Amino acid sequence: MSAQAGTGTYSPATAAGDKRRERKEELRRHLVEDADWPRADGRSFHDCRPAFMQTGPTTAASGSAYAEFGKTKVIVSVFGPRESKKAMMYSDVGRLNCNVSYTTFATPVRGQGADNKEYSSMLHKALEGAVMLHTFPKTTVDVFALVLESGGSDLPIIISCASLALADAGIMMYDLVTSVSVSCFAKNIIIDPTSDEEAWQDGSLVVAFMPARKEITQLTLTGEWSDGRITNAVELCMDACSKLGDIMRDRLKDTATLTSE
Repeated sequence: MSAQAGTGTYSPATAAGDKRRERKEELRRHLVEDADWPRADGRSFHDCRPAFMQTGPTTAASGSAYAEFGKTKVIVSVFGPRESKKAMMYSDVGRLNCNVSYTTFATPVRGQGADNKEYSSMLHKALEGAVMLHTFPKTTVDVFALVLESGGSDLPIIISCASLALADAGIMMYDLVTSVSVSCFAKNIIIDPTSDEEAWQDGSLVVAFMPARKEITQLTLTGEWSDGRITNAVELCMDACSKLGDIMRDRLKDTATLTSE
């Protein structure tokens, strides 16, 4: 399958080494002062990193996608539907297997690459509500996500990239699944946090969302939040998810156009 790539922004409407350590110390100081601060990459609190996404990078798979959001780089390969290897009773619905792993060079500390069972489970939960499992009974679709470089907001980027790869594989879905996260720092909420920002966050919120159906497939909340801030954070994520969905649909349209030529 031919690949198409593109970069787009999906910010919501509401508008290494010594340098890395200096940046962490600066961020810590701002948090202590409970003040607004300039983000290291120049973004405002409600600006997302540019989203570069590409379909079809892995020709051996049924479908695949690559995503690059700032320093975070992810590739997802989809295989199937195939007959399930595990003996099981007949089922009217298929099975969705998800695996998330990190390369040994994905994080600043070398040699920490490994399967991430927690992220694998969360990826499955985010996608299963969008995939039409009844369209491939007694068969299995495997989703393998590999984080090439971890730069923050890994899980939402994995979810979005996996959804694009499923669509590239021709797997029937009710809608694409897009995902965005926010971090809270004292009185502030920032969207699409980097790994440095995540290291100092008071709490985090990850939303997986089907833009066309306006349905949340997964919401994960950590830390301490007030009710008002949760509502604001969810709205920010949903707005950004909708715009990210437009970018993903454009990538699929580009691929379809190129394939038909």
